[in-house]
Amino acid sequence: MAGVRPDLSLLRRPDLGSVLLGSEEQSTRQRTLRVRVLLALTLLAANFVGVAVATVLILFVLPGPRLASREFLVPTAIVVPVYVSLAIIVGGVWVRSAVYRRVRWFLDGREPTGSERVGTLRVPARITLIQAFLWLLGAAVVTPAFGMVDPEAVPSVGFTVVFAGMVVCGAAFLLSDFGLRPIAAVALAGGPAPRARFLGALTRVRVAWAVGSGVPIVGLLIVAVYTLAGRALTLERFAVIVLALGATSLLAGFLLISLATGSMLGPLRSVRWAMEDVTAGRLSRRVVVYDGTELGELQRGFNRMAAGLEERERLRDLFGRHVGRDVAEAAELRDPELGGIGTRVGVVFVDIIGSTEMASRTEAAEVVEVLNRFFRVVVDTVDEYDGVVDSFLGDAALVVFGAPRPMDDPATAALACARALSRRLPDSVPGCRAGIGASFGDVVAGYVGAADRFEYTVIGDAVNEASRLCELAKDQPGLVLASGAAVAAADRAEGGRWDAIGSEVVRGRTRPTELRVPSGR
Repeated sequence: MAGVRPDLSLLRRPDLGSVLLGSEEQSTRQRTLRVRVLLALTLLAANFVGVAVATVLILFVLPGPRLASREFLVPTAIVVPVYVSLAIIVGGVWVRSAVYRRVRWFLDGREPTGSERVGTLRVPARITLIQAFLWLLGAAVVTPAFGMVDPEAVPSVGFTVVFAGMVVCGAAFLLSDFGLRPIAAVALAGGPAPRARFLGALTRVRVAWAVGSGVPIVGLLIVAVYTLAGRALTLERFAVIVLALGATSLLAGFLLISLATGSMLGPLRSVRWAMEDVTAGRLSRRVVVYDGTELGELQRGFNRMAAGLEERERLRDLFGRHVGRDVAEAAELRDPELGGIGTRVGVVFVDIIGSTEMASRTEAAEVVEVLNRFFRVVVDTVDEYDGVVDSFLGDAALVVFGAPRPMDDPATAALACARALSRRLPDSVPGCRAGIGASFGDVVAGYVGAADRFEYTVIGDAVNEASRLCELAKDQPGLVLASGAAVAAADRAEGGRWDAIGSEVVRGRTRPTELRVPSGR
């Protein structure tokens, strides 16, 4: 469809470390097909390359009798091709049977048992042992076939077949470990990988170095010993041998080291990508655990960390919803303790008129719906003026400006918020009338309760005054009253929007409180 761009990040960030392995959402049938194709192609390619390298080295490079001659026609043209063909057929059937027995649970679509999970993770090692057996058997068959024609061919043929077999075995392990990731991911989802040192990440690198570089170097040493033992080698032949073994060492070493490091970088990349997503705020991000080494434990550890962060954020959000964002942030910055400190704040008290009668004549669900709409307007308006809803008191709300977060002018904010509430509540909650009282003065702000259960609140004369003004406001036309002290403390612009209507000694106080109402300006 025109104008719609594909999400390229999905191509760059495959679930299983490579686009060749598909995604985690694939069906069992799709995963099985991918695994079969990858194992067949990679193992056949590794063995064909191994056979080709061994053939070139035996016939044209290594010292000894000239094997590309008529006298070696039987082993060259009959024994080797026949054994290679039989080994490919037998090896294919054997590998397929070994894999099938250990991943039968996956094909059946059920959860693996503990032993089945361990067996699945050891399939690459099993495939490697099958390859090793076939190549050693090949050495036992091919080497005597050449030796029966000329015994001097035994060292070069035996060494080359074993060397090629070791390289193929190293590649087979790494390639089969790669190809089986889709199934290993399902197996590892049920628990940690079995402890096995030969599967360690560092061991992979060591084996890759030993097979890809160490064995060819041993071949060079054997050639040197062969020469020192008095075997005649021309300078040109010696140079060809060194160049051929050196090139083989470079190619085999590059192949195996690339496969080994790739098997380690895949899990590391998946964790890095997931960390970027978590940093961007996507805390639900998880990594597919598909590696059976220490790197798989790293993937699993990241998932535990991400789950912990997600749970922490959920609790943080829940805590903030219960006590207010500002109170929650203050509690995070410093450990809350029982007690409080004196401060000057603006206070707004809002209370629904006639809530008792409304509850008696209206269904409970409807009452709750009205209260929620009422409190939604209160919360949104208070947030707009940087206040804090200290508490919901049934059908009333206590709002504070200046605690726990200090404000430059809490009196102005409290008065502006009270006026805004008086305008918005009738429009947003039709039929719901509420008295609003605003005051300003000294309070004690802090935590009240017991050591194992306390809450943040403000206590003081300003709170009591706002509550009393709220009750008196219910008899005023505009349903809003503010104290003269709050208007006097506010800035000139806000103070000019309130008119004096007299004074009254409110309940709980001995001195009269000057009463102010919005002027409508």
